[in-house]
Amino acid sequence: MNLSLAFIEGIGGPELMMIMFVILLLFGANKLPELARGLGKSVKEFKKAASGVETEIRRAMEEPPPAPPAPKPVTAIPPTPTPPEKTALPPPSAD
Repeated sequence: MNLSLAFIEGIGGPELMMIMFVILLLFGANKLPELARGLGKSVKEFKKAASGVETEIRRAMEEPPPAPPAPKPVTAIPPTPTPPEKTALPPPSAD
């Protein structure tokens, strides 16, 4: 696998020396070990987090899918009372 990043292709020995010299001027010789230590801790923490995510994804892929929920039991529905039939009133008598 040939991994090449576009912005790193043109950096050679002289360019790296110039970058290191500028960093030395900016931060001083006393701060460089502290900066390197902090950078190392950051990289270590990043790798640890990435490894944790990868482990979690692999574990999730290996787990069997959860079983579907059991169907709810069907209960008998009580019959609804039928409304009383309307009886027609007899027509009023002409007495």
